[in-house]
Amino acid sequence: MNRDHLEGGLRHLRGRAKTAAGAVRGNPGRQLDGAYEQAAGAAQYAYGEARDAVRDLRHGSEQLVEEGRTRFREVSARGRELADEALDRGQHYRDRAVHHGRHLAAHADENRGAPLALVAAVAFAVGWLARPTR
Repeated sequence: MNRDHLEGGLRHLRGRAKTAAGAVRGNPGRQLDGAYEQAAGAAQYAYGEARDAVRDLRHGSEQLVEEGRTRFREVSARGRELADEALDRGQHYRDRAVHHGRHLAAHADENRGAPLALVAAVAFAVGWLARPTR
């Protein structure tokens, strides 16, 4: 409730009282003045109502904006968490690949004969299968 709301209601009541007093006394000027006061009071009351409605809408929109900001912050934070997690996993998988690659290289270096024999066998098989048939 604001000042216009309250004053408009009081002005409307005073106008009704003037209109009633003018009717009882038979004074049309006082009745007209009372009717004017009633209409002006009703308009001022309606203006006060509109001000309250605008204030409420503004307050509601400010709350919506703040809620939107809060959700944006939450989503941004979650996005950063997911990006950090993806980076950590990528580094973990890279480290594992490097470790396994070094292990395989060391194993192949230790057993040079077996990989060489395997490569020779595969080359022979490919050559035998690719030979022209007569």
